[in-house]
Amino acid sequence: MSLASISSVYKGFHGETGRSKNCFGRGGETLYIKVPVGTLVKEDGEILADLSTPGEEFVAAHGGAGGKGNRFFLSNENRAPMTATPGEPGEERHLHLELKTMAHAGMVGFPNAGKSSLLRLLTNARPAVAAYPFTTLNPHVGVINYQDHEQIAVADIPGIIEGAHQNRGLGFAFLRHIERCRILLYVLDLAHPEPWTQLDSLQYELRQFDESFPLRPRIIVANKLDLPNARKTLQCLQEKASGRIIAVSALTGENAEELMLHLRELYDGHRPEGKRAVPYTGW
Repeated sequence: MSLASISSVYKGFHGETGRSKNCFGRGGETLYIKVPVGTLVKEDGEILADLSTPGEEFVAAHGGAGGKGNRFFLSNENRAPMTATPGEPGEERHLHLELKTMAHAGMVGFPNAGKSSLLRLLTNARPAVAAYPFTTLNPHVGVINYQDHEQIAVADIPGIIEGAHQNRGLGFAFLRHIERCRILLYVLDLAHPEPWTQLDSLQYELRQFDESFPLRPRIIVANKLDLPNARKTLQCLQEKASGRIIAVSALTGENAEELMLHLRELYDGHRPEGKRAVPYTGW
């Protein structure tokens, strides 16, 4: 899911010339450019289209009007006109495409917090996993399938760094993918001596980019519970951070079910109006 396959220049198809016996020339065929769901179309900074629904279309440019043949110039004074006009050129536009990940929930955290491993545990996604920062350079989306056939899409947003809201690192390229997520999962690293400072920094970066981010439903996920001293660090985190904290191990799968159940509770409780569901009570 990317815009890598989109060319920088597209040219519409030519129509056909007119024929004898008053036959019109055929118009040029429509050129379709396929883009991923979640693509924004912009012109001079203004959003023209938000293609967030499968099959949705946007007319980027119109073809030119056809020319006039001899028949158009027929009159009582000119019974055999030899005059014709060419077709007009089509519309030319310079558009900017921007892709924003489509997911119900987005996992945010600093590099090496274990987001990719956690996504592999919870969903069917298979992002690359390695013990160095910025393993993930593009968002990955996986789907959690529940027994009642409900599905929740979860995105692994590449590691944010301090100053991301100022476009440091890959700042804007990362942060814009969170804008569509209704629920945020703050993934903290229990290998860090003070993971609560990670939470403060993450919230600050998100708030500077968009003030609505800290107001969205959230889950604090303390990852790497399997490491030595992790439970001691977790106790300190629980004392310093407000809200519910779910400690998990992406390596062993400990407490993964609790995380998925709580995510479902938030999802059911924050559906768009008219789409309320019966609370989910079982796995």
